[in-house]
Amino acid sequence: MAELGVILLAAGQGTRMKSALPKVLHPLGGKPLLLHALGSAQRLCPALVAVIIGHGAEAVRQAYSGNDVAWLVQEPQLGTGHAVLCAKDAFRDFHGDVLILSGDVPLIRESTLRALVERHRSKQAAVTLLTALLAKPQGYGRILRSDDGMICGIVEEKDATTAEQQINEVNAGVYVASTRFLFAALSCVKNDNQQQEYYLPDVVAVGLAQGKAIETLCVEDAREMMGVNTREELAFMEKSLREAINRKWMLAGVTLKDPDTTYIDESVTIGKDTVIGPNTQLRGKTVIGERCQIDGSAFLTDMEIGDEVQLKFSVVMAGSRVDNGAIVGPFAQLRPGTHLGRNVHIGNFVEAKAAHIGEGTKASHLTYLGDVTIGRDTNIGAGTITCNYDGFQKYQSKIGDRVQVGSDTTLIAPVTLGDDVYVATASTVRHDVPDGALVFNPREENVRAGWTEQKRRQMKGRKK
Repeated sequence: MAELGVILLAAGQGTRMKSALPKVLHPLGGKPLLLHALGSAQRLCPALVAVIIGHGAEAVRQAYSGNDVAWLVQEPQLGTGHAVLCAKDAFRDFHGDVLILSGDVPLIRESTLRALVERHRSKQAAVTLLTALLAKPQGYGRILRSDDGMICGIVEEKDATTAEQQINEVNAGVYVASTRFLFAALSCVKNDNQQQEYYLPDVVAVGLAQGKAIETLCVEDAREMMGVNTREELAFMEKSLREAINRKWMLAGVTLKDPDTTYIDESVTIGKDTVIGPNTQLRGKTVIGERCQIDGSAFLTDMEIGDEVQLKFSVVMAGSRVDNGAIVGPFAQLRPGTHLGRNVHIGNFVEAKAAHIGEGTKASHLTYLGDVTIGRDTNIGAGTITCNYDGFQKYQSKIGDRVQVGSDTTLIAPVTLGDDVYVATASTVRHDVPDGALVFNPREENVRAGWTEQKRRQMKGRKK
């Protein structure tokens, strides 16, 4: 079987986005538009992938971390035909077929691209292009067909007659072509048009004039071929993608209490029988286990969550791990580097950062746990703070197993509390405490009888 190459067009500025950010870098479903189209193409296992970049070239290049792509700069930018021609040298020794698609068409599916390639090869065509049927085809080039149904041309909307403008089959802008024909045909394309640009669809006219076989494949769901040119279109596509993702997870056994307010990135994984409440956002590479309960208004990014975890209302969590049976929230925050062991309870207004908390430990109220390791079955009282930063650098605290930390405790890092330590309420701990010890700060308690009435008389005499 002939090799397959890919040329992805991503050089445009996208002026209608009204943005300093290159159009292909605007996020959709948690990742740049470019990576959607590139991912679909790469799943075909192409032998060579070339991405044509121009506006914001370096930023576009940095959006992809792999090293299996050839980055080619189109400068100046003289149209889509000229963009493909920029890949001529990269494909000089390539003798297979080339798939051409755009970086701003993110919903194109692997199965559609695979079907397009198979149609091209089964018909031994010079070019095969993807088409779509649109109820409102405005803005797209129309597909012209002869009486026998074969394609006989493409007419751009501005050049179409009134009758041709009524045609609802449009050019989707996705092509497969034999390498030899493609670059030879591009050398014949002229720029005698209003924009003085070289248009890729003109290779179809070249092929027809040469008597070459030109084939088409009509996509079943026209949303696959829709490009993003404005933020309005981006929002519409975000909604379409979100609905598809949510539908996938509901069919897989996940309950979404309000799908309209649930945002799940494509890269997220969710176990069956998990229930997700409204106004929840699951971002990045978040993995959620089975039988979890997310009450709602949760914002999770790059989280690893075990089975039977409960996230109470309004939690924010990023870059952390939560083991089976843990309970977090309400109004709690886990910052990157945190690991909650099995059956840990993190309660309301508790914040943890780079905290490793052992099985069965509880911190139920109003606590900051930063750069700390805590053992098993320890209880952290309300108002406890690990003071991990002295204005110059951060330090670690260590709390052992079965420790009782009283409310309003301040731990001045670096400090270690051994196992079974008891910290009295309102203590400030500056030094290490051995196993089984009590630590407290003596404080004198003073009572002044009658002080309140005396103060009131004093203040009353000051009033004018």
